[in-house]
Amino acid sequence: MSSKPTVVAFYLPQYHPIPENDAWWGKGFTEWTNVVRGRPVFDGHEQPILPADLGFYDLRLPTVRHEQIKLAREFGVDAFCFYYYWFGGKRLLETPLEDWLNDRSADLPFCLCWANENWTRRWNGAEQDVLMAQQHSDADDRAVMRDLIRYFKDSRYLRVDGRPVLLVYRIELFPDAQATVMRWKEECAAAGVPLPLFCAVQSFGITDPRPYGFDAAVEFPPHGVVARTMSDEVSEQVDGFTGKIFSYRDVAEYCVSKPVVDYPRFRGVMPSWDNTARRPLSGHIYAGSSPLIFRAWLARMMQKTMVDEYLPAKLLFVNAWNEWGEGCVLEPSQRFGKAWGQALRCAIEDADGSAKLWPFIPPADADYASLRRFASLSIRADATVCEVEAELSRMRYLAERAKPGLFARGYLLARLWVNRFPRVKRVLRNIVSRMNA
Repeated sequence: MSSKPTVVAFYLPQYHPIPENDAWWGKGFTEWTNVVRGRPVFDGHEQPILPADLGFYDLRLPTVRHEQIKLAREFGVDAFCFYYYWFGGKRLLETPLEDWLNDRSADLPFCLCWANENWTRRWNGAEQDVLMAQQHSDADDRAVMRDLIRYFKDSRYLRVDGRPVLLVYRIELFPDAQATVMRWKEECAAAGVPLPLFCAVQSFGITDPRPYGFDAAVEFPPHGVVARTMSDEVSEQVDGFTGKIFSYRDVAEYCVSKPVVDYPRFRGVMPSWDNTARRPLSGHIYAGSSPLIFRAWLARMMQKTMVDEYLPAKLLFVNAWNEWGEGCVLEPSQRFGKAWGQALRCAIEDADGSAKLWPFIPPADADYASLRRFASLSIRADATVCEVEAELSRMRYLAERAKPGLFARGYLLARLWVNRFPRVKRVLRNIVSRMNA
């Protein structure tokens, strides 16, 4: 058995223009259009979040694909999970996936997650202002599986015991999920391909997927998490901001502390989250994120994954590789460089050691100011536990030295009192002068 989980990172393909986005958002629209309009909404808010090494890439270029694979291997990502967009037979954003399929030198394994919700103007799959609607039906169930099967047949497709791994983003949207799964099984049997491992993303209240006919669940933070709000702790919020600000550290604690379940549940982590680039005045921000907290959280989840007896395979999912519009990336950024990917690599190479960072990071109830100070510390993402402890000890020592001691505080109070009485001050000054003579 492998000594580490297989790390799968969600992959967004919306970094190339398509006719539909041109019509909906304007000529040449891509996800980068959202990214560059990011603006701070409170004091200390880091926006825009911009790419570094790969730049504002176009996924139609094969060089980008191969640079991403190179980085993924450097960071320890074992597979990408591409979002697959199908709307009643209509595909969107399919070019990067099709190019990947046709490029045999793109040798990183992959799997698919069907984003089976409406495409809306608000980017949240709700019913308001639908741009491209889903058309779930018996016939569509069969049609989508016939299209998916050609990916399952690829030798690079991610498998568990020979079964291709298929994720579905919102299984609750199917009129009858169990009937859908049965039709899918029939199509796979007719095509002579192994039965997929059907995985339900825990995105909108989904817990145990088995009543829906699915085999396993996949955690998808920040969906399904409970975190302390910090909206009242941040200052200088811009006028009109109605979004929410949560504690990233609290999310990590919540996820690590989840009780064991009696069904297969693949664990999930996120490096950070901030979707105000997409939703400038109504986005959600998880403040206080840092590569060190991510590394410790990830290491704890790796440990839990390796001892989970209900899992058919040791997979662990990261949200995400390149969700730049949601401030949720492993790719190098201008602020952090390669730190998120290095944190992932360190957790993989030494999960037990990385998990020992947990006591040194701020507690789950830490205030925004403490989390902000910790996130700003110049500690490398690959620092050892001893180095982290030494740096934090140094910071505490300097902070204590900056505070006046008991004698110093008494001296300052005495000077304040003396300054109120000029005659006393002159007498004391003469006494001190004679003593020093």
